[in-house]
Parts: sequence; C-alpha cells; structure tokens
Amino acid sequence: MDKLRITGGRPLEGEVRISGAKNAALPIMCAALLTARPLSLANVPRLRDVRTMAKLLGQIGVEADERADGSMVLATSAIREPVAPYELVKTMRASVLVLGPLLARCGQARVSLPGGCAIGSRPVDQHLKGLQAMGATIAIEHGYMNARAERLRGARIVMDLVTVTGTENLMLAASLAEGTTVLENAAREPEVVDLARCLAAMGAHIEGAGSSVIRIEGVRSLSGAAHRVIPDRIETGTFLAAAAAAGGRVRLSGAAPDSLDATLGKLREAGATISTQPDAIEIEMAGRANAVSLRTAPYPGFATDMQAQFMALAATARGTAMITETIFDNRFQHALELQRLGADITLRGDTAVVKGVERLQGAKVMATDLRASAGLVIAGLVAQGETLVDRIYHLDRGYEALERKLGALGARIQRVK
Repeated sequence: MDKLRITGGRPLEGEVRISGAKNAALPIMCAALLTARPLSLANVPRLRDVRTMAKLLGQIGVEADERADGSMVLATSAIREPVAPYELVKTMRASVLVLGPLLARCGQARVSLPGGCAIGSRPVDQHLKGLQAMGATIAIEHGYMNARAERLRGARIVMDLVTVTGTENLMLAASLAEGTTVLENAAREPEVVDLARCLAAMGAHIEGAGSSVIRIEGVRSLSGAAHRVIPDRIETGTFLAAAAAAGGRVRLSGAAPDSLDATLGKLREAGATISTQPDAIEIEMAGRANAVSLRTAPYPGFATDMQAQFMALAATARGTAMITETIFDNRFQHALELQRLGADITLRGDTAVVKGVERLQGAKVMATDLRASAGLVIAGLVAQGETLVDRIYHLDRGYEALERKLGALGARIQRVK
C-alpha cells in the first residue's frame, strides 16, 4: 500500500496548474447515459474516482475513450444493463448519480445503496423522494434501489435539505422527463452549474442553476456535445491552504477565483496576500498565519471539503480557531491524527477548538477520508522531521499527482511503497 513521506520545514515557491473538478466531472460523465450520441469532455482529471465511474459506466454500456491530453469521449449507443453493483458503488458515493439518467433513458435501474468516505450519514432519501414525485416506483431490496418508470413526469420538488448529488440526480432525470420540473432548495455549487451548462449544450432546457430554484423543461431526446470541465476549487483551496501554512509564494494557473470567495476571504483574514486574475490566483505568506474561525455551510458558504485543510493551517497559527462542522456528523477524524503531530485540538460536539502551536513534530499518521488526507499532508509540510501518511488511496480519489505538484513547489515529498 502506498504512503507519502514528507520532510517538513520548507516554504513553497513556484507555479502549478489546477486540474479539472472531480465533483463536476463525475455527474457530467453520467450525462452520457442520456443520449446515444457521443459526449466529448475536456479537462477531465486523472483520478481514481474518475476511473471507477468510467468502469461503472462501461458495465452499463458506455464506451469511454480516455486520452492522454485529459479529454474523454463517452458514447452510449445502447444501455447494456441498467445496474450499478455494490462492488463499485461501495467505493464511491457519486455512483448513485446513474440512477436518475437510467430511469429517464430506459425506464428502469437497479443501483446499490452508496458508499464513499466514512464521514457521517449521507442518505439518499432526497434523491428517492424527488424521483417518486416524478412518477418512479422505487423499492429498497437487499441493499439495492430498484426503480421503474414508464416515463418520468415533471413535478415541483421541495428538498428537505440542500444536497448536491440529489440536485444533480434530479436535474439529469428531469432533462428527459415529460413536462416541467422545478427543484426548490436546490444546491448552488459551481459543479451544479457546470452540469447544467453541459446538459444545455446537449439540448436540455434549464434555468436557474446557481440559485436555490432550478427549472427544467424536459425534452424528448438529447444530442451529443463538447464540454470543458471547470477547474477544481477544492484542489485550488488545498494548495492555497498549504502555501498559507508553509509560507512562501505560489501561483495557481487554470484556477477559477470566482468559485472561492469564502476560502479566499478566510486566507486573507489569516494574513495571506492574495491577488487574482480571471484564471489564476497568487498567494504569498510571510511568517505564521493568524488563527481564523469558520463554520462550514452549503455554497456559497465555507466548503466542508476545505475544513480539514484549514484545521491543519490553524494547528500552527497564532491564536485559537473555532472550527464548526455543520454538514457531516463524523468529519473530525483527522483531528486525532493531527494530535499525533503535536496539534492542540479539543473536540466539543460539532466544534473543534484549535490552539496554534509554534511547531508540529513529524510522525506516522493515517488518512481517514479524502480531505482528511489533504489536511495531514499540509500538516506534514510544516512539521519538523519526517511525516509518513498512510492509506493515501483516499488521496488518489480526488487529487491528481498531488506529490508531484507539491514537489514542483519545493516540498520534500515522495510516494513510497
């Protein structure tokens, strides 16, 4: 099993290019199920989750041509088998996104209940509630969602809570439904907007993406299209947090600053000097960061996927940070690993109290989920001595060549067996 060996204490200097967004690429790949024409995608990140989704879609009947330049062509001339088996779904929660398009395209689907990172309860009840409102019959049997519908019908759906994958699944399904679907309390994330752009290029009629109310007028069929996946705002934020923790000056090209208002605001509060261009961000940090408190919230609030990275930043900051997690109920597992490095962290329910220390000490630590892995890497960059991060298969799910990119900035980091 691979590990990352990090020798900390060196500031970051230089430039790296941001990859395409994992959380945009996965639902957009599922859009290929809605048409018999090819869907051509650019800026697709090379990640384990992308490979898992391609494998799942391949079993269903999608031919995926992945190319060296980061592009991908998906073609679904026919649905071979509308089934998403447990063996694939258990490793990646986004697999549930095949449910809506399969129902819309062929009137049936058998999808395992999802897995993914162990970061608390993430039910799919909003997905099922919405699809049932559109006329689907769904039964949970032996760990699978068995769904049927002759043709989905438009409906007004008020979601009980904001859910990104729920919003995306219902958008995909509604694109081929009969009539108009209105999603209220919809997710506003940039990845939702990117999916809407792709569907619109395929011929879908969608209004309001990026707001809390999305209106989809169903069409009889969708065509192929060419679409470029947006930059990954979480990868961008991770490099920004790493630079703020380690110090130095870093330029991130191919980024999307407009999607990072909350993150950039907190970094400026921490003492970083930040400048932006339409597709680039530069950050400079001299000395220790100031402690900043934060509370995670749905977009445009502070992203839960950046919480672990900012906890690592707070570990060596001046002062005390209060970090409150409101999205998931089990997303402080990295706090215990950061304590192994010498961090002063006290957990009080949904809040972590982080008192910054002057320095961390290298140690062996274990990644517990995707973003926790990134937090531990950042902590390793500033710790004295050697840090060994185990179970980095989590990291490979969502970061493309993280050690290579950090190495290009001067970090002493290598992948070891």
